[in-house]
Amino acid sequence: MSDPHEPGEPDFAPEPAHLSAAEPPPAALPTEPAQPPAFGATEDAPAVPLTVPESARRLADGEWHRLHPATPFLRGGIAFVAIIGVIIVNARDVFLDTIFGGGSRELQFLERFAESSLILLAILAVIVILLLSVGGFYLSWRMHTFRITDELVEVRSGIVFRTNRRGRLDRIQGINISRPFLARLFGAAKLEVNVAGQDANVELAYLGSKGADDLRLAILQLASGTRAAEAAAAASVAPVGVGGLVESRVNELLAPELDPNTAPPESIVRISIPRLIGSLLLSGPTVFAVLAAIGIITTVVTTGDVGWIFIILPGFLGLAGYLGSRLTRSLRYSIASTADGIRVGYGLLSTTNETLPPGRIHAVEVSQPLMWRLAGWWEIKINTASQAASSGGATAKTTLLPVGDMNDVHRVLQLVLPSLADEKSRELLECGLAAGAHDDDYVTSPKRAAILRWFSWRRNGFALISDAVALRKGAIWRSLVLVPQARMQSVSMHEGPLLRRMRLAELRVHTVAGPISATIGAMDRTDVVRFFDEVAHAAVHAAGVDTSHRWRSAAAAPEVAAATEMPEAETVPETQAAPEVPEVPAATAIPAIPAIPATPATPENLAPSEDHA
Repeated sequence: MSDPHEPGEPDFAPEPAHLSAAEPPPAALPTEPAQPPAFGATEDAPAVPLTVPESARRLADGEWHRLHPATPFLRGGIAFVAIIGVIIVNARDVFLDTIFGGGSRELQFLERFAESSLILLAILAVIVILLLSVGGFYLSWRMHTFRITDELVEVRSGIVFRTNRRGRLDRIQGINISRPFLARLFGAAKLEVNVAGQDANVELAYLGSKGADDLRLAILQLASGTRAAEAAAAASVAPVGVGGLVESRVNELLAPELDPNTAPPESIVRISIPRLIGSLLLSGPTVFAVLAAIGIITTVVTTGDVGWIFIILPGFLGLAGYLGSRLTRSLRYSIASTADGIRVGYGLLSTTNETLPPGRIHAVEVSQPLMWRLAGWWEIKINTASQAASSGGATAKTTLLPVGDMNDVHRVLQLVLPSLADEKSRELLECGLAAGAHDDDYVTSPKRAAILRWFSWRRNGFALISDAVALRKGAIWRSLVLVPQARMQSVSMHEGPLLRRMRLAELRVHTVAGPISATIGAMDRTDVVRFFDEVAHAAVHAAGVDTSHRWRSAAAAPEVAAATEMPEAETVPETQAAPEVPEVPAATAIPAIPAIPATPATPENLAPSEDHA
């Protein structure tokens, strides 16, 4: 295991072994300019060009690298500076009071301490603590290193207690880049690699702002099946002076969240500030807070006890903070398609942009709260396999569209599920979002289910839309759940004593854990059994042909096929006799085993206890 580069070393990393120039051919053959082999290419894996800048290629060379030099200050130095500031302010007050006299009671203790002989020891202790803190920050920066190989992202940290975190590239669910306001002033950004699993994310805090964007592109290309062959030619970087540094920081503060080089310049959805504020005011927490405030005011006026105000005040302050954070996170919202997935950006002062690679979205829910119905607004949430808690907020990671109309919903769904772009699928989507009963392809609940679904039994239903399973639920709070067939984990059918007596059943489509529950109940048992069988077969077929998780591998398929074609057999000269091959006796044929015909799932042969596919 090699040591990290020293700060005084050159800005470029030594060329790793897998990037070394190819060996020259024998002298008897005509020579050609040597080309670097594929970045991690193997005999079985195609070589696809890794089109990333040289800076990102250097960071993804498999060697250990350090983070941004301002990392200790951005992670823990701010609190330390605040403590030093408090000490300096108090010392200034004591000094001024000593010079000009008049002293206040609050400073009498500090005055007596300053006049004692322990003042020199206190100053020495502060200096020692300051030096130890600076040394600790420096050591933590030196010991915090990372490396990126063709298979994983690895981070080592800690001085006394060492920590090692690894994230496999084929398990990446998305990559977030967060730019807090203070970090943007230093030209730094935090890159978080979302890996499938519980609290399995790998965080690189902090990197250079431009380096973080380039490194994200390199990680996504490696995760997509790219086995890098040649990087794009790196342009020479001119030294940056003071004027150029200030200009670059201003450009970073005003730059859009979507990189024009990797995404279309215009977002497909625009959220106006009045719509965003209106959606927050008409949300469930706000309506509940208004009703609670009316009740508290009525109680205070009736009883004359103002203590209720102090009881409810912390709750209102918490609600105000929650709504404020949602508002600032949703400002400058943008979403667009890139070559490596869906890019979502949001934030005003502290910004975040997230890339969701293809095949990483396991479920989609389009929902409409009751108060949004008059305005025609909808919200889109998603389930991904990454379940780690982040400082950016779980709501921002699971909410793909904070608020939008029907046209915005169709645009976003076409990004998430491109197979739903045809006219038939669009018609079924509109039927799934509409209210009331419709004569469509959805299989709805029977009339006897009205005792369990008072208002929604006419709307409650399921259907297969292209390569996704659609579950339509709710009449007051409408929702449409879409589960890609290739991302389904399993399908199950449940019927308790009451449902069995009413000849009803519940269908569950199992996906990864998240805010979306793909469950629909109070359906006719015969319809559930038939749909159970259709979905099970469709999921197996979709998983077998799905290649979205290695989205760049298909681009190299024609080249690989051409490179792996067998050369034509050379003609043996007539003067040279071919060697005789001894005859091998034929093997004894094994009688074929007759195939067992598959029994379709029907209400008669599907036992109630065996309800999982």
